[in-house]
Amino acid sequence: MSTASFLRLILLAALWGASFLFLRIAAPAMGSVALIASRVALAALLLAVVAVWLRKAPKLGLHWRHYLVLGLLNSAVPWVLLAYAAHTLSASVMSILNATAPMWGMVCVALVDRQGVSAKRLLGLVLGTVGVAMLVGLDPTLFGDGAQTDSKGMWLAVAAMLTGTLCYGIASTYTRSVKGVDAFNNAHGSMWAATLLLAPLLLFYPVQSEPNTLVMSSVAVLGVACTGIALLIYFKLVADEGAPSALTVTYLIPMFGVLWGHLFLDEQVGWHTLVGSCVVLMGTALVTGFSPLRLFGKAKA
Repeated sequence: MSTASFLRLILLAALWGASFLFLRIAAPAMGSVALIASRVALAALLLAVVAVWLRKAPKLGLHWRHYLVLGLLNSAVPWVLLAYAAHTLSASVMSILNATAPMWGMVCVALVDRQGVSAKRLLGLVLGTVGVAMLVGLDPTLFGDGAQTDSKGMWLAVAAMLTGTLCYGIASTYTRSVKGVDAFNNAHGSMWAATLLLAPLLLFYPVQSEPNTLVMSSVAVLGVACTGIALLIYFKLVADEGAPSALTVTYLIPMFGVLWGHLFLDEQVGWHTLVGSCVVLMGTALVTGFSPLRLFGKAKA
């Protein structure tokens, strides 16, 4: 991996890690639906400007059904669930639980292709489950409301987070089966689709309270930087280094999620956080066949 690509990878991990910080700040004031509707709308507008500049038409008339499915499974549903979890979970815990997405992807592929799961990948799933259990069962200070968080609310938030990452796995498996739509158009079209899907729900789930400057700034950065710009960086990495190398960002996001949560929200980083996150990432690495060499060179298949 070139130096420029490596720096882009770090920037991408920092942006996507920061998304959990901004979710945590804005979700209680905006509400889950209003926050994510704003996020996807801002990202869609930015990508539309880029599409005009690149003269890259999303061909809505041909692919609109595909964009609706992708917008629903890869953005609208999982991001609303993540925003719901942000009412309870800390940014640190959310960023770590987000690393389970490749595990769900592997399960979905195995089910669709009717393939068995190797012992190595099965061990990865077990380790991932153990890591999640360590995070949510051993240290209540890792949760946003600390001791005030009731057990039922905590587990509902964890379930929402894991269901969101399951949606990522389903979406990635679905996307693999669709040919003829490139990555940029997938992102551009799906952002508009997610916007259209969430807009009617604002009638039933409006903004919960008048947002202050901090909340509005968080929404803007979440939509423009952590979504729109981050997607453009990701596409550049895929084009320059290939998808396997670009996807190593999964292993860097928790590091930044924990860092931003500690620096800006004063979230505690105990041994449970460190050990639990390491176990989750080890499980994800086993499931995906991750090699650290992808960060610094071309890993052999």
